[in-house]
Amino acid sequence: MEILTQQIINGLVLGSIYALIALGYTMVYGIINLINFAHGEVLMVGALSSWSLIGWLQVAVPGLPGWMVLILALVVACSAAAVLNYVIEKVAYRPLRNSPKLAPLITAMGMSILLQTLAMIVWRPTNKAYPKLLPTEAIHVAGAAISATQVLILGITAISLAVLSWVVGYTNLGRAMRATAENPRVAALMGIRPDMVISATFVIGAVLAAIAGVMFALNYGIAQHAMGFVPGLKAFTAAVFGGIGNLAGAVVGGILLGIIEAVGSGYLSELTGGVLGSQHSDIFAFFILIVTLTIRPSGLLGERVADRA
Repeated sequence: MEILTQQIINGLVLGSIYALIALGYTMVYGIINLINFAHGEVLMVGALSSWSLIGWLQVAVPGLPGWMVLILALVVACSAAAVLNYVIEKVAYRPLRNSPKLAPLITAMGMSILLQTLAMIVWRPTNKAYPKLLPTEAIHVAGAAISATQVLILGITAISLAVLSWVVGYTNLGRAMRATAENPRVAALMGIRPDMVISATFVIGAVLAAIAGVMFALNYGIAQHAMGFVPGLKAFTAAVFGGIGNLAGAVVGGILLGIIEAVGSGYLSELTGGVLGSQHSDIFAFFILIVTLTIRPSGLLGERVADRA
């Protein structure tokens, strides 16, 4: 039972990271029906930007508390990711908005490769140890251990979903998002600027990806140029699993995927005596994607047009 509890906690933490990334996918898809395959690389740029700032702060201001360093790192990561995603949308996607669907898809894949290559040049293709900025002492719950970083990840995911739901449901920007998702031309006739709304959606998605990148690096203690590729693919799987275009579906899909992956790999390791384990966890994510697309292509919660933004 203790093993199960520990794996569920691990799955909730991992799933929360997937959920943060999946929210960015589902927002962009809800507005312009585009899968931004460069989203994982936006996560990576945010994480590496924060790593660079932390390294500079540790030299320039060595006595700064860890929590303050983390806040500054999050601000820099979110700013860098937001600017990057804004430029990507304006330069790579906007000119192709009325092109056949295959053109922006290929462009997104090309942008992903380009960003990875640029990151290799700027930060070098080596693994970088991400500093532990929060207390490492474990909190014991029902025989399982959870760290302060993991508690923070769970809290940030809950707050992000609540804030995002409020923005989409009760603000002028949210109403503009829903209108643009329904019909951009009609929304423009009503005084809404679709280009501005789409750019704002990319910026919000980038901020969520940057937060996920910093939390991922902080939790696992490592950052490098390819760190966003696999989490990005799994977050896309989570978005499809929960119902792409649905905010609640992205979170539900991410958390369920994380739990299934953690519990499955944990018991797989137990059953095989350690021969198979966490390094084979990817099989669960993509098996779920295949089954979901076969049985229920719209996902667990389906796609709700009113919540697509």
